[in-house]
Amino acid sequence: MSQSIAASTPSSPAARSREPLRTWGRTVTWQPDRRATPRDEAELAALVADAAAAGQHVRAIGAGHSFTPAAVTDGLHLGLDHLSGIEAVLPQADGTALVTVRAGTRLYQLNRLLASLGLAMRNLGDIDRQSIAGAISTGTHGTGATLGGLATQVRGVRVVDAEGTVRTATAAAAPGSPERELFEVARLGLGTVGILSAVTLEVVPAFWLRAQEEPWPLDRVLDGLDEYVDGNDHAELYWFPGTRRALTLRNNRATPDEVASWTAARTGALGALRGAGTRARSLLDDEVLSNGAFEVVNRLAFAAPGLVPRLNAVSARALGARSYVAPSHEVFVHRRRVRFAEMEYALPRAELRDVLAELDGWLRRSSEPVPFPVEVRFAAADDVWLSTARGRETAYVAVHQYAPMPHRRYFDAAEQIFTAVGGRPHWGKLHRRTAADLALHYPLDDVARVRAAVDPRGTFRNDYTDTVLGPTAR
Repeated sequence: MSQSIAASTPSSPAARSREPLRTWGRTVTWQPDRRATPRDEAELAALVADAAAAGQHVRAIGAGHSFTPAAVTDGLHLGLDHLSGIEAVLPQADGTALVTVRAGTRLYQLNRLLASLGLAMRNLGDIDRQSIAGAISTGTHGTGATLGGLATQVRGVRVVDAEGTVRTATAAAAPGSPERELFEVARLGLGTVGILSAVTLEVVPAFWLRAQEEPWPLDRVLDGLDEYVDGNDHAELYWFPGTRRALTLRNNRATPDEVASWTAARTGALGALRGAGTRARSLLDDEVLSNGAFEVVNRLAFAAPGLVPRLNAVSARALGARSYVAPSHEVFVHRRRVRFAEMEYALPRAELRDVLAELDGWLRRSSEPVPFPVEVRFAAADDVWLSTARGRETAYVAVHQYAPMPHRRYFDAAEQIFTAVGGRPHWGKLHRRTAADLALHYPLDDVARVRAAVDPRGTFRNDYTDTVLGPTAR
């Protein structure tokens, strides 16, 4: 089956840039020279070639959900919202499918399009506002002991180089070949070998998940961590600083009977009433308790930081248990309307308990006001060149701070703790690491060689990529 399915996109002409751009978390603001929103791949290629010939740098932006300066440029800034939708679907003998998706497609659009075809992503992160190109390029991941990040689901890319040539690279290319090495850096490489125009993903038949959310004592989770992580398809937790309580989230494949029961609750005459009740409960929990009330909590913390320990205690105690069954993408994704700054580190899984103990100790000694919970997720080892889970079972620990509140002291302390156990920073979230020490974790010499071959003039570089990957020709 091969088909083209478009997602709705806004219209925005190319123009000299007047308004500054900024990230979703308000952590970075910048002013490019020009902004353009190409309507197709040919226009994208022409724009890139013209800018490169004029000596301008070129970067692309999706939803701006990176907290780092990854998308910043002083030259041509490209928005890819018009390059949206599914181009082709190729079923495979094992029941999976190879789906070619235009690079600007937002994840929430992709989830809906896949669902309409009876398909789904194998795993997802908990935010769906990003473009598929931005998500894979910065190492977005979900949670699951046997599952890798989004980049592990990529099987091919189309990327526009500085000459305006559209290059194709796939995972099927011979190891060590120029095509295979281009694929490695294009699927997760901060956009440093060109502008992605399309991505081919391996997707699976649509599935439903049984979600179980329960408050547990933190020590109960940590004492049985291997059982907790390995005994569930997708496991994560949120720990409230200053308390010993955590909200646990366990998501597992639903049985056919569970799916049938919950499908009936969402459809039909009597089902319409039951389904409305189900959606209302989800709306109350997700939109009012998790976002509306949480915004109030954070505003109180900002106005009176001394209240934070009590606010966290109340938040932890107010949590209730919930269980429901829904299509996978509805379970994976959480709405995030309270703006925050974030730093996330990938740690060896065996180090998690000691790391949380050290972080807890620092927070108690410093009395730093932190009204956001610490988020912990898990991933399998993989072999992607720049994956934060490269070569080891991984626990991801993310620290957040309400956007109007200072975050630097908290993040610096957490980073010292994470770095001491061999932690690797998420490419799209705040950190202070450089290529000099990240070279201990990644094949940065190989990455530099591929970048130099594909982009010898450094058209796609910026200060951030120079810092974390090392500089290329300017």
